[in-house]
Amino acid sequence: MLLFMNDLINTIRQDNIAQKSFSLSFVVIFLTLIYILIYYQNLPPFLPLFNQFPWGDKRLSITIGIFIPPIIALSILVLNLFFSSFIYKKTPLLSRILAVTSFLITILTFLFIIRTIQIVL
Repeated sequence: MLLFMNDLINTIRQDNIAQKSFSLSFVVIFLTLIYILIYYQNLPPFLPLFNQFPWGDKRLSITIGIFIPPIIALSILVLNLFFSSFIYKKTPLLSRILAVTSFLITILTFLFIIRTIQIVL
């Protein structure tokens, strides 16, 4: 199983765009988590995370909920990484698109976390 996983990851390493996009995505998620941990003690007990809901209590999450967006972004990143490595030999362009999309999702998650923390502090 481990050999199979190594083979999948090595296919992505062949493509410069996909490799850099996935690598930068992991770095941005790591920076997001560091940013959250720096300000976590100063956050109020409830945070406005669910901004698409109407005004009121439905928009709020407890403080630990600040980790939901990075976890979702990391899940999307890992899924895209595996899917991209499976289809790379057939369609390299789609693999690159998935890699860049993952990078954009992590950047937007980072910006969302920064903005949310700035609003409540």
